Amino acid sequence: MMGRWQGAGQRIHMQEVGPRDGLQVEEAFVPTDEKIALVNALSDAGLAKIEVTAFVSPRAIPALRDAEVVLREIRRLPGVVYSALVPNLRGAERAIESKADELNLVMSASETHNLANLRMTRDQSFAALSEVAALGRPAGVAVNVSLSCSFGCPMEGDVPANTVLDWCARHIERLGATGVTLCDTTGMAYPPQVAALIAAFRERWPGTELTLHFHNTRGMGLANVLAAIDAGADRFDASVGGIGGCPYAPGATGNVCSEEIVHALQLMGYDTGVDLARLTAAAKRLPALIGHDIPSQIAKAGSRLELHRRPADFEEIRQRALARQAPAAL
Repeated sequence: MMGRWQGAGQRIHMQEVGPRDGLQVEEAFVPTDEKIALVNALSDAGLAKIEVTAFVSPRAIPALRDAEVVLREIRRLPGVVYSALVPNLRGAERAIESKADELNLVMSASETHNLANLRMTRDQSFAALSEVAALGRPAGVAVNVSLSCSFGCPMEGDVPANTVLDWCARHIERLGATGVTLCDTTGMAYPPQVAALIAAFRERWPGTELTLHFHNTRGMGLANVLAAIDAGADRFDASVGGIGGCPYAPGATGNVCSEEIVHALQLMGYDTGVDLARLTAAAKRLPALIGHDIPSQIAKAGSRLELHRRPADFEEIRQRALARQAPAAL
């Protein structure tokens, strides 16, 4: 399908967003110690980056009202980047004080979605994010910009690729972002579109860290990941258990599932650096924490070669079958 079925050991960096993107939409408040334990389990599983929490108003997202405590008390492993979403200057100050490795800034490529989601025009968002980036640089904290609706807006429809690239240019060339995430906020992306946008991005900014953030709203998540890899992408956001979504994008629940993507890529020969068994074990903890089932098929069915026991009466079945065999012809 994608022209390259075997990864031949190519490294793909899996970045976990479940503790933030997943938990922010849940009605149940996951206790702080359980959030910390979840992040620690994800660290142990070998994720390259973990978006731990968001420094937003507790009134806006009460599920993440313990952001400072969680980020300060997680166990940090060398080589893992611990990121936090920050929407404004105060959020950035809180994240820096809590020792975030990276500030993840968010705005939308769509004017309508930006107004609905952030209550600001895109220009107003960019001005506010410029202040945040200026605060992060002297503190030695990396700055990533997540551009929502890069592959389509649920209210406007298609967002022109040139519009997306123009906003990327502002963030990279004027704001000094060290990384950009192109977000399929409502699951509207499709493979040829993904490949074309990544190729255009790579041509202009070959040295900028590029992440793809897909949702599986319409069942296209894995296909888009494979298209992105073929186009030169090697970093992907995903959510443990497949939980998450945008609270301001109706019907857009369901980030691509971390363990499903890891399972598929490992079978294709890619090096994700992730221990699938540990990642799946973390996913299986979620239903008890959030109070409902999770989308993950790997958590339900297991990996491809996770075998099942034979029936208890298998030997009896086999003997009966053998006894019914017709004698060999003489």
